[in-house]
Amino acid sequence: MNKAWIELSRSKDFWLRDARVPSAFLPSTLGPADSEGLVRLDLRIVDGRITALEPLGSAPIAIDLHGGQVWPGLVDAHVHLDKTQIWPRAPNWNGTHAGARTAAAADRQGWSEADIETRFAFGLACAYAHGTVAMRTHIDSYWPHAHIGWRVFRTLRETWAGRIALQASSLCPLDHFMGEAGITLADEVANSGGVLGMVTTGLGDPDRPMPLNVQDQLDQFFALAEERDLALDLHIDETGDPQARMLHAVASTALHRNFRRPVQCGHCCSLGQQSEEFAAETIRLCAEAGIAIVALPMCNMYLQGRSPGRTPRWRGITLVHEFRAAGVPVSFASDNCRDPFYPFGDYDLLEVYREAVRIGHLDHPFGEWPQSVGPIPATALGVPQHGHIRVGADADLIMFRARSMTELLARPQSDRVILRNGRAIDASPPDYRELDHLLAQ
Repeated sequence: MNKAWIELSRSKDFWLRDARVPSAFLPSTLGPADSEGLVRLDLRIVDGRITALEPLGSAPIAIDLHGGQVWPGLVDAHVHLDKTQIWPRAPNWNGTHAGARTAAAADRQGWSEADIETRFAFGLACAYAHGTVAMRTHIDSYWPHAHIGWRVFRTLRETWAGRIALQASSLCPLDHFMGEAGITLADEVANSGGVLGMVTTGLGDPDRPMPLNVQDQLDQFFALAEERDLALDLHIDETGDPQARMLHAVASTALHRNFRRPVQCGHCCSLGQQSEEFAAETIRLCAEAGIAIVALPMCNMYLQGRSPGRTPRWRGITLVHEFRAAGVPVSFASDNCRDPFYPFGDYDLLEVYREAVRIGHLDHPFGEWPQSVGPIPATALGVPQHGHIRVGADADLIMFRARSMTELLARPQSDRVILRNGRAIDASPPDYRELDHLLAQ
């Protein structure tokens, strides 16, 4: 995309000619897709909005994309912006989930408002540069630090309004909601316009046995959400132990209580280690309860199945094909970036999608899987205006020179052009040197 292209895109009224768009992002009436699910068309932008989607060859004078792909701005449904970028000062030297929890907990003791806000904003800047338009972050919600994290979230939600639609969910163990501290946290979440979240990661592991009163804990958690009309977002079964069956319990509880607010469950790794019959029953319950699933393939490949000197035997990914076949919405998201749970990542949802395709075999055909980083998480997060390419939508677009899906997924696409409200933005991620004053060891 050359300088002349960027100059023309500054016009208030222009066409993009010969774009390939995954049908997953388009209205179903726009004609046939090719074997990779791509529709070739011309697209008009007026005053920052998409005003026409027309058959190839309809555009007059236009920016010629020569068959390059166009995607909408994408939606990252599960991230951890409060702990992002701490790896240099809090590495996880053995790469295990237990090692990550220990390193993160130790680092959290030194968090200040300035520290969290600087790293949090750095993560948002990375996401913005890559083309993300909406995110939900989890906030480590342990007293007294919870007040700091939620205060930073409220500040940056306002600061970034109009660029990234930002949401937040609490993150702490389920049993923390059993006393007065849990009530206070639920109030903090409600007063912040947030989502009530908790973690049952590790339940079933030898170091964290399933508590006898787990159903009482779940009922209390759901009751707190019901009293405050809060949606739920849960870290569930992030382990390879087949005895970890909290997803089944959560879905059963949602059905028993006739819970009507949105529920999203992340990770659900142990489902892939359970019997076909039990997994099928759990998936059926999730479908009946209307639960949305978010899979985190990069982080879970890093953490799951790890043992020193032993090649991992499984991928740590939940049963995404089976969920989708049952009508359960499945998203993919960034999860952790450069912290003890995952030392890599850059809040780039194209990277997330590319790795999900490879890890989860989401090709042959590609089909509707691109929805998993656009329309599906947008619906799960309650921001359905995002993640689509349709007439009337904001012209928040990502343009690639890549024409086919194999071209798109073979390279990082670092030369992509990002449009926000029809205008090209600087798509350069921030320099890591901006964090040196925080991360010096």
